[in-house]
Amino acid sequence: MVGGWGKRVAARDPDPTLARRCASMPAFFPTRAHLLLCTGPDCARRDALSLLAACTQSLERLSLVYYKTGGSVRLTASGCLGACAYGPNVTAYYARGDGALAQAWYAGVTHDDVVALAQALHDGLPPPSAKRFDG
Repeated sequence: MVGGWGKRVAARDPDPTLARRCASMPAFFPTRAHLLLCTGPDCARRDALSLLAACTQSLERLSLVYYKTGGSVRLTASGCLGACAYGPNVTAYYARGDGALAQAWYAGVTHDDVVALAQALHDGLPPPSAKRFDG
């Protein structure tokens, strides 16, 4: 059976088919935040795909991505987030201190903005206020 962080663990269930079923399941990686970077047509014209690639490399290098040891942030390409004239845009979903789901929306982001957002959420800090447009 595959456990957290992709480690193989022994099945504890007496059902002999459980281990076989679980071996074919994907590994689950716990996360603190999920960042969605818009790659819709308008954001793509503003180099959102290059931004996504550069941010992915930086988050990997900094071990912030969920699949690196100690990492806890997911960065995913997204369809249109609706603020087309202001892109590239990113939204972050994360757990507040009380465990409730929260969100933060950003417009006109740069590489440094996305990395700072990922770092803050990885560290359990509030998301940065610069370029935030949700409130």
